[in-house]
This record gives sequence, C-alpha cells and structure tokens, in this order.
Amino acid sequence: MSHTNNPLSVTRRRFGALAAGTLVAGWSAGAHAQEKVVRIGYQKYGTLILLKNKGLLEAKLKPLGYTVRWAEFAAGPQLLEALNAGAIDFGNTGEAPPIFAQAAGAPLVYVGYEPAAPEGEAILVPKNSPLKTVADLKGKTVALNKGSNVHYLLVKALETANVSYTDIKTAFLTPADARAAFERGAVDAWAIWDPFQAAAETTIEARQLTNGTGIVSNYQFYFSTQSFVEKAPDVVDAVLAGVAEIGAWVKANPKAAAAEFSPLIGIPAPILEIALARQQYDVKPITPAVVAQQQQVADAFFKLGLIPKEIRISEAVRALKS
Repeated sequence: MSHTNNPLSVTRRRFGALAAGTLVAGWSAGAHAQEKVVRIGYQKYGTLILLKNKGLLEAKLKPLGYTVRWAEFAAGPQLLEALNAGAIDFGNTGEAPPIFAQAAGAPLVYVGYEPAAPEGEAILVPKNSPLKTVADLKGKTVALNKGSNVHYLLVKALETANVSYTDIKTAFLTPADARAAFERGAVDAWAIWDPFQAAAETTIEARQLTNGTGIVSNYQFYFSTQSFVEKAPDVVDAVLAGVAEIGAWVKANPKAAAAEFSPLIGIPAPILEIALARQQYDVKPITPAVVAQQQQVADAFFKLGLIPKEIRISEAVRALKS
C-alpha cells in the first residue's frame, strides 16, 4: 500500500501541517506582540516636528522597548480625528479641537500643556481694509479653520465687542485656502495662528484687529488615549520629557530653531523668529486652573450650538496637580 493512500500517513501529514501552521502562527503572534510602537501625530509647526527631526525620542524609548511611528496632519481637528479612529496614540493641538473631539466621543486624555501664548493667534484684515475694530466685523465674512484654536478666539473677541456670533459670516477654510481667499478679497478678515499669522503680517502687511491678549489664553495641549495612558504611562512620560527637552532648546536657540523649521514649513527663518518669540515652548502638567479655562471654551461652544452636548473637561484629564 502506498503512503499516499495510507490513512495513518495522511493523518500524520495533516497533523504535521497543522502543527507547523500553529508554530508559524504562534511565532507571528509573538513577534507582533513584541512590536511595541507609539504612533505620534504632529503638525508642520510645533515642538513635535522638531522632536521628530532630532531623533531624541527614539533614544528615550529604546530602553522601554518602544519605537516611534510619525504621522503628519494639516491641523488639530484632523489630528484628533485620527486619535479618535485609533490611528495615533499621541499628539498636540490648540484649545478648540479637543472640545469638538471630546463632544464626538473621542477617548482623548489631556496629559500636558504649554503655557499661554495669546499673541500667537490673531484676527487679521488687509492692510488697506476699512475695518478698524472687531465691532466692525458685523455683517462681514471671516475665514478660519473650523474647530481650531482661532475659532474660540473669534467667538470671544466678538463677545468682547458686543457682536453676536450669528451677526458675522464664517468661511471654514484651511490656512492655505484662507490665505488665498484673504489675498483676493473673497473674505473680509482671517482668524489665524502662527506661523501663518507672522507670514501674512510680514509678506502682505496684514493688520491685526486683535490678537488673543486679554481675550483668550491660546494654550497648546498634549493628548493621548485612555487605553494608551493605561497601557504605557512610562512611554507618555518619556514623550513629554522629550517635548520639554526640545522646548528648552528652542527657547535657548531661537535662530537655530527658526532655521530648522524653515525648510519644513516653507516660510523664511526671519518670519519664523517672530512666531517663535510669541510662543512659550515648555510642557507642564495639567492644573485645575487650566481645566477651568478649558471648560469655559467647552461651555461657550455648547451655548453657540457648535458642539451637540455639554462635556466635562475634568473627565478627560490624566491627573490634576495643584
């Protein structure tokens, strides 16, 4: 009888194949389990892109057995959409994007913040615009990136000037599209942040109706997800330590930092030096006072119907420190 038709041989071959397949599958699963990665979302401007370029984080994470995977995003809202979808584990944005994300059910956790930088965002008008104050925006069209930090600046600036948010028209555009619309006169004003703000002020002599001074704090926040904070708190701490290290370098070397940013953003270094001088590159633990200010942002957006439900910022904070 041939081995081909021997039931015992067939059974042995099947068992052998099954065992081999199980071994391969087990090895693959084990290899996958050993692959520990933190996925970080960054924007073209900010501490995280410098952290990426300098490669400091990779060295900090190596002892923890982690590698880094970087992903670039056009702005904060898009970055937090990715965090909500489970595509990244860590990132940073301004004040407004996390409000919209939390209201949409994103499992974000505030893990740190940069001190206030109110001069780093503004409402601009063309240099020859007849508009002189924020009150003059009534009935006018303002370009802005929906859900970005300048969205809150616009809301509060109008409130301060006793103008209703519904008394203006909004054109929700990315920074590049907003700049184009602004230059061709398709909008009357533009709410924008640095370095795009500094570029417009320098190259086309755009004029400030107001910046955030006395109106908003313009914090930058760092985020992770609840699951990643629980799974790898030491990795979160290592990333924040890297951010702090880069922030200290930027403050001590603004010209070098501007030169490094320039090719990444396509903005000349002298303009970036202006923008860098308006930031507070540092990272600190979230405090009750910062939570209270962020809650004001959330409450304002809910009151205006910009988010569908009330949210509690304190429910999305890693830890409060006084």
